[in-house]
Amino acid sequence: MRLRIFLVAALLSILPASQSSAATAIVRDGGTLQLGNLTYRLDGIDVPTVDQLCIDEHADSWTCGIEARDQLTKLIGGRQVRCDDLGPDPAFKKRHIGVCKVEGETTSLSQLLVRNGFALNVEASATGRFQVDEARAKENRQGLWKGCFAAPREFRVAKKDGALLGAACRTDRDREIREALFPEDLVMPAACNIKGKYAVRARVTGNLGIYHLQACRSYPGLTNPDRWFCSEEDAQAAGFRRAYNCRSTTKSK
Repeated sequence: MRLRIFLVAALLSILPASQSSAATAIVRDGGTLQLGNLTYRLDGIDVPTVDQLCIDEHADSWTCGIEARDQLTKLIGGRQVRCDDLGPDPAFKKRHIGVCKVEGETTSLSQLLVRNGFALNVEASATGRFQVDEARAKENRQGLWKGCFAAPREFRVAKKDGALLGAACRTDRDREIREALFPEDLVMPAACNIKGKYAVRARVTGNLGIYHLQACRSYPGLTNPDRWFCSEEDAQAAGFRRAYNCRSTTKSK
């Protein structure tokens, strides 16, 4: 799988990127935005999804995924955005990968999010584009780094025993911190009412889990979802399929 991703990334790096026209951006989460009919995942970074929780410097739980989304909104500041289209996202073909910048700015939104401590660099090379920005954000305890958090990619697959990151990760409170980062009763983010549940049976179709809309018969009975999603597109991009007992004529909001 890693080899496949590496080959796709290498291919994207040599293909010419097409540039979008500057447009008003709709921020979907801290690492995803929509320009017109195209949705872009920001290139080269890993950002908390809206339902991810972190621990702050006072050992209190906070909605870091919501804060990451708000940070991206602030960075854009209502200005026009332009993206270099690097092609379809290997994880979700309906979404593209983009190097996106506010019109007139030279620094990408990806780099700014890493610099502010609300995204992780995902380039393995020691000379990766955002390695210096991440190191400085970590040293200065910016954003996520001020507290304790799980890498967003590990949160998305419920890897509860992975390495914890940040300045406030205490080994003598490891169990309590992990329980706070991966709570059994995950709070629903505002306007994100699609429930996701990890399920072994979903792997038959190559998915991690199943999502349940309000139109699904299973929705009321699912009281402890593992994930919350704001749209079906978000759920599908995260590797979840729709529950079979949903009414096909109803769309999520």
